[in-house]
Amino acid sequence: MRFLAIDIGASSGRHIVGALEDGRIKLKEVYRFANGIERRSGHLVWDEKRLVNEVLLGLKAAGEQGLVPDFVGIDTWAVDYALLDEEGNAVGDVFSYRDGRTEAATEQVHRIISFNELYSRTGIQFQPFNTVYQLYEDKMSGRLKKAKHFLMLPDYLGYRLTGVMRQEYTNATSTGMVNAVTHKWDGDIIGALGFEGSLFGELSQPGTAVGNFSKQVRDFVGYDAAVILPATHDTASAVLAAPINFGDMYISSGTWSLLGTEQYGAHTEEAAMRVNYSNEGSIDFTFRLQKNVMGLWMLQNIRRELGGTFPEMIAMARSQEKGCIVDVNDARFLAPSDMMQEIRSTVGRPLSDAQVVRTVYDSLALGYKHAVEELEGITGSRAESISIIGGGCRDGLLNELTAKVTGKRILTGPVEATSIGNIIMQMISAGEIQDIATARKIVKNSFNIGETVA
Repeated sequence: MRFLAIDIGASSGRHIVGALEDGRIKLKEVYRFANGIERRSGHLVWDEKRLVNEVLLGLKAAGEQGLVPDFVGIDTWAVDYALLDEEGNAVGDVFSYRDGRTEAATEQVHRIISFNELYSRTGIQFQPFNTVYQLYEDKMSGRLKKAKHFLMLPDYLGYRLTGVMRQEYTNATSTGMVNAVTHKWDGDIIGALGFEGSLFGELSQPGTAVGNFSKQVRDFVGYDAAVILPATHDTASAVLAAPINFGDMYISSGTWSLLGTEQYGAHTEEAAMRVNYSNEGSIDFTFRLQKNVMGLWMLQNIRRELGGTFPEMIAMARSQEKGCIVDVNDARFLAPSDMMQEIRSTVGRPLSDAQVVRTVYDSLALGYKHAVEELEGITGSRAESISIIGGGCRDGLLNELTAKVTGKRILTGPVEATSIGNIIMQMISAGEIQDIATARKIVKNSFNIGETVA
């Protein structure tokens, strides 16, 4: 059987076909496309029509290359969503979490329900772009009145393929509206904020079948396949492919870096809230206790501004002594018009291009160090190693600096962790792999795992 993962991140998307051969997972990328934020009417949005089209073009490419999949799964980043009218058409734009439209809404939400109360119920860290604040802004603007359906972005894309609406659990937990004990939408939060309860349906676990392609999709791509829910939050999928044991520490490194560990129950106590750790849902109602660190976003912006490559930037950073330090999680770095100038302004003195790049590297590593110390304080358990997965694991300099400042052994790979985790969940659903523990052993045998020590 063949399994196709559609993995869409903030800067790019990819279609990867996987199969289990001789006890190993074999991958073949069949399509890749650029993604990014657009500015419309003063707001930052995603072009959802183009995303749907890219999904279809990638599926068609798989067929044209003779790699027709039996099953398909879609994952994206968390937080963002589409509102649909009664006919299933999108209501206005799909806003990006980087838009910054929620400032007034956040204050209003906290007047109704304090953040302490939200955290004690959901365990989700404060981010100004959390879905609960975005949705309340939709209410304040009147946009919510037109909505009959609410779907997180990967669920929306799955709907466009099948005509079937499902709300998947792992991504739903990122909204700040799913109760950490019941694992269901929190009716008290939804009711207090005046949201229509009908927007929030039954939550589906990863591995749930959505449906087969609609006739329109079949006619376009040239074949039929069954859509399966992976862990549709990309980080949730990536962690499933991490070659770790339950409870080990990981960093899912991409546009964002998510540092955390798996836990059987949510940590909603004050100590976890104080350091802004999040309890995001995983399979079988376990949790990823993790924290967002800015990640490669700053470096991606600098690369674009310099017009260079990542190897060139790494060489620039290596040519410098330890740089200045900035708080990589400062909101000023979320969507600046000029990232390098924003860093120079934050430091408060002239910096060469190479010094700016080195500053980001040192600041990211230090951000990881602080997050590691906070996590060990919450769990009371000390990690010996950190498994770095995703595209960022290829950055040798960042791996070295992270090993140096944390004193941990750094394991790296697999690179395509998100797509692998997506495919793993499809394989489990189809009965090809027994469970995640078995899948992680297969990952170790299928992909190169590197190591960096301080």
